[in-house]
Amino acid sequence: MNNPGHTIYIVDDDISICRALSLLLKSHGFKVETFMRAADFLAFKHLKLPSCLVLDIQLPDINGLALQDAMAGRKLAIPIIFITGHGDIPMSVKAMKAGAIDFLPKPFTEKKLLNAITQAISKNKIQIKELAEISKIKRRIKTLSPRELEVFQLVAKGMLSKQIAFKRGITLQTIKVHRSRVMQKMQAKTVTELIHFAQKIGFTSSQH
Repeated sequence: MNNPGHTIYIVDDDISICRALSLLLKSHGFKVETFMRAADFLAFKHLKLPSCLVLDIQLPDINGLALQDAMAGRKLAIPIIFITGHGDIPMSVKAMKAGAIDFLPKPFTEKKLLNAITQAISKNKIQIKELAEISKIKRRIKTLSPRELEVFQLVAKGMLSKQIAFKRGITLQTIKVHRSRVMQKMQAKTVTELIHFAQKIGFTSSQH
């Protein structure tokens, strides 16, 4: 298995586990970074994506579930594979509900780990693509004038041009001009695509 550029991060306070996993993954073409504590991983500033995190549930500072929560709070989009010698069903359910790729009890097979890593990296590639699209949409939104942004939000709520004109007390032609500029600046070919952009960045029908 050749995986150029894919770095796997391991957080486990058992140095023998870190060494064994590191040797295994490097033999399959992965790059590896290991950490003994959750805090050390969170402090690491050079994460390379696409990637995944192989995370022990029991750590000396905080447990793996707490690290999972901390990563979500920091918007670290790295899929997690939990490994544990002390796991139970409620713990695994909580981890999976929070988005973990897998929950592997020790000892686990090489095949199970590699399959989980393959799945995690595939997921991370999709996440990276999604985040890039969201970033691009947000950059385009910054080019809108206040009125154009307002029109964009109302179109995203499903309102027609004549409804927006009535709501704002301005002419239909003026709204059409604003909407045309919004479409151009947002690089949307259709209203459906414009609404898709709005959904991507979290505009909902309940927003005002």
